[in-house]
Amino acid sequence: MKRREFINWVGLGCLASSLPVALAACSPETNASATSTSNAATKGWQKVGTVAELDKTGQLLAENSPIGAVLVVGTSKAAKNLIAVNPTCTHEGCTVAWKAKQSKFICPCHSAEFARDGKVQQRPAKKPLKTYQAKIEAGSVFVKTA
Repeated sequence: MKRREFINWVGLGCLASSLPVALAACSPETNASATSTSNAATKGWQKVGTVAELDKTGQLLAENSPIGAVLVVGTSKAAKNLIAVNPTCTHEGCTVAWKAKQSKFICPCHSAEFARDGKVQQRPAKKPLKTYQAKIEAGSVFVKTA
């Protein structure tokens, strides 16, 4: 086999092996468009749990979510009043607890207190808790990541 014939065969092989990729890239999307539509509704939102988990105790703690720890407080019946915060105390890093009767977050380590909106009510913490928007959709609880 001459060098020119060899190069022609290699080129033909490369062309043949890339043909399925080219066809897939140029073909009209069928299932991908339906998936992108459903993802568009949750774009910028991260699922942290289910409505069943939230309604069981009135709070949902997702310690290992992709955005970090998140504590969601509320119920599906009062979905417009959901509260979502990063439950890590800004003083020493303990996990705050939601006290529903007092309507505030309290740190068990040094008694720092935070309002529903995460603002410091009682020191030693100086910085507020990070807050998130929360929503319920299709039986799941989501928080806004951006």
